[in-house]
Amino acid sequence: MGNLLEYSGIITKLRAMEARLLTDEQFEEISALTSITELVSYLNANSSYQDVLQDMDETMLHRGNIEKVLILSLYHDYTKIYRFCGPNQRKFLKLYLKRYEVDLINYCLRIVINHYQEPFDLNHKKPFFDKYSQISIEKLITSRTTDQLVENLKGTEYYEPLKKLKDSQSVTLFDYDLALNLYYFTAMWKERKKFLKKKELELFTRDCGSKIDLLNMQWIYRAKKHFNLKEADIYSLLIPIHYRISVEQIKAMAEASNMDEFFAVLQKTPYARHYNFEQDLTIEQMYEDCLYHLYTADRRQNPYSIASINMYLFLKEEELRKLTTAMECIRYGLNSGETLGYVGGKI
Repeated sequence: MGNLLEYSGIITKLRAMEARLLTDEQFEEISALTSITELVSYLNANSSYQDVLQDMDETMLHRGNIEKVLILSLYHDYTKIYRFCGPNQRKFLKLYLKRYEVDLINYCLRIVINHYQEPFDLNHKKPFFDKYSQISIEKLITSRTTDQLVENLKGTEYYEPLKKLKDSQSVTLFDYDLALNLYYFTAMWKERKKFLKKKELELFTRDCGSKIDLLNMQWIYRAKKHFNLKEADIYSLLIPIHYRISVEQIKAMAEASNMDEFFAVLQKTPYARHYNFEQDLTIEQMYEDCLYHLYTADRRQNPYSIASINMYLFLKEEELRKLTTAMECIRYGLNSGETLGYVGGKI
């Protein structure tokens, strides 16, 4: 009864928000559009993005500005959910926020390492991060080198793992990205017991553990398929946490002599049951498919829990990914079928 009372208002809000997400049929209609102006007009007339798009000047209708607006829509949804949450749910949302912080730091690292002429464009994110995050965008935008950027993270949890790299020689963007990802997942795994209790802890452990397993498989696949990395280099990429995939299975995939052998091991994992190997799907689509099934099952079995919040944010982020992909396809003049192929249908 406690969870029912604690979550009843949040669940009502989430259902209303989910009802406004774009459907597969709408993505089919979007795939037939031929210009960014048409896409913005469609979203203004048929989606919740009207709230953030309606005041955009027509001269500002290009990919960069539209992507800013789309990410603001995600932040607005996070804010709406946060307002409806009590102290326990807010602890989960603060854990969830770490992924947005890591994305922000990665963006800033790309700017300073690649020496872009106009270094930062973060004013649209500042109000959100000022309110919810430990990171100061005001400090980050003064950075012109990686050393300065890392020092501007002093006082946050990300300073120490990045400082170790700053003091090393010949560090690349890839090294920083890897360090951030490894820190993020290991920190989430360790901190979950401090922030969550009982059923919430069980749900978060399953969701986070499964995501780590799936990412490790995805990174092994990419390392072998696209980069032909040595086994030692593959192991250095992996998150040192094993949830439902054993150390032996990870070792067998990393040391597989070819992709057929890799997939033979993958098919023996618990995640293979959610994946139709007869379909011509990518490893990335397998990742999304497995997470969708996991989050759906969690919400169905435990609707009055963090599972409902987790599911909504996953669906929203997937919608933004699909919209960004569709926008890029429209920009390059792809036809409807090609666009749908890149966007993907139902998860």
